[in-house]
Amino acid sequence: MATFIGEDGSYLDVSDAFAKRLGYSRDEILGQSPDAFMTPASADRARTEFRPALRRTGKLERKPISFVSRDGETIECIANAIVELDTDDVFVRTVAMYQEISDEARANFKYRDLYRETPAMLHTLDPDGRLVTVTDRWLMKLGYERDEVIGRPVIEFYSDADRERWAEGRLQALINAGDFNNLERQMVTKDGRVLDLVMSAIAHRGEDGDVDQLLIASKDLTERKAAERELRKTLEENARLREELERERDYLREEVNVAMNFGRIVGNSPSLKRMLQRVEAVAETPASVLLLGESGVGKELVARALHARGPRSEGPLVKVNCASIPKELFESEFFGHVKGAFTGAHRDRIGRFQLADGGTLFLDEVGEIPLELQGKLLRVLQESEFERVGDDETRRVDVRVIAATNRDLAQLIEAGEFREDLYYRLSVFPIDVPPLRDRGDDVVQLAQEFLKQTCQEFGREGLSLTRAQADQLMQYDWPGNVRELKNVIERAVILSPGNMLRLEASLPTTGRRMLKSEAQADLDSIMTETELKSLQRRNTIRALKATAWRVSGKGGAAELLGIRPTTLSDRIRSMKIEKPGS
Repeated sequence: MATFIGEDGSYLDVSDAFAKRLGYSRDEILGQSPDAFMTPASADRARTEFRPALRRTGKLERKPISFVSRDGETIECIANAIVELDTDDVFVRTVAMYQEISDEARANFKYRDLYRETPAMLHTLDPDGRLVTVTDRWLMKLGYERDEVIGRPVIEFYSDADRERWAEGRLQALINAGDFNNLERQMVTKDGRVLDLVMSAIAHRGEDGDVDQLLIASKDLTERKAAERELRKTLEENARLREELERERDYLREEVNVAMNFGRIVGNSPSLKRMLQRVEAVAETPASVLLLGESGVGKELVARALHARGPRSEGPLVKVNCASIPKELFESEFFGHVKGAFTGAHRDRIGRFQLADGGTLFLDEVGEIPLELQGKLLRVLQESEFERVGDDETRRVDVRVIAATNRDLAQLIEAGEFREDLYYRLSVFPIDVPPLRDRGDDVVQLAQEFLKQTCQEFGREGLSLTRAQADQLMQYDWPGNVRELKNVIERAVILSPGNMLRLEASLPTTGRRMLKSEAQADLDSIMTETELKSLQRRNTIRALKATAWRVSGKGGAAELLGIRPTTLSDRIRSMKIEKPGS
């Protein structure tokens, strides 16, 4: 049975067989819309599914259509249609052929009507990967109308990642392979949302054995996947924060362990004993302590001793190097921040005060805190309260504060560079840590301990100090203090190829004390303070030039001079040394 349909959608002509089967004359059919002779369900499906597909592809194959005869009989047919164009690609007509179907086929098409109304998310593809039909549930999930999707390649509804994944014939190969189970796929809704789906398929094959349709069932896992990702993210963040907390709390324990004989205060000099007496006196109290002394004297080790001998010894000991914190990160470093509090705050961070809760906070180089930030530190010291950056919640902490500086805070107060109220808050109990030059024979004891430890660390046979070498150590002024002594011993071990320590190869020649006999023999060689400072300035500049003005790091000027980089930086500033061309 054949029909010819014009551009306006009405019949131009029909075959005698078609007219006879419907029980109408040809004149009664011509000019009428095909919908007028169809069941309401078929008319609706023709409008929403078949005609859009015909417009896009120019043909229809094996589509179910149900007509109603004059006497009310339902005639179920299979429709095949093709659009005819002239040589200029102008529409001529649509040719539709109908074949009445058997009882078995009729049952199959009744099943297809039920398919559309099933609550499952189903879609069917033809061998080319185009959508043949979809369920109402599928349309609801993706937000489309039926006439917007039928006949379109299914890959157009995939996410960008899946389009790339199934491009270049890979989707076609999947269809040709037939059945599959639990393949993950992402599809994009009309409003741009990405759905995480898992799909399984059953293939229908023609007489030639090739797949002619693929029925695909989808399960929406979007919410579950999002919940899994959020849970995984939360667990990872918790694990990271816990690890960071443990690492930060152990930070100072590991760092100060290398100071002054790897963690033990060595010496019997009167000046050292006086200091230790003050440490014992204040250790058991909650009083704030201010450690005063030159760079390298071991203020960090004294802070450790105060913590270890006090009631907070089981709590954390946390260090903050105040000189190393940029102004813009001061609050975050001390008090922490919440995610999104500022640019770069990609996660929550715990501040040093919170890390030290129940223990001791060691503020090293406290004199380097910028004046405009000192008030924020004073507030938490006075009230034991703070807020993380970007957070409204006020937190309380129980922290003992030990501060240290190599600068004259009283002089900074006079210059308006340090708050007097902060000074008094920190210096409840000041302790002077003596320089190495004032500790007499402690120099030799420390050198022997450093030599023993360094040999063990470097895997060397035991080297020892001679009496002459001990005298050499005693004659040196040690401007870099204990840290310089440790560096000198390590260099000597490195430069000693045999079993004899080559101390002269690593001990600086400047700053040597003169023996009484030498002083008496050559009084003219005594330098004034100004001459000594000038000599030290020239020596510092030579070291900077020799290292291309690199202060810190391996082979830097600080290492060459045997002093700490921060000590060298202070010296450069105080001596007003400037790099040429800067």
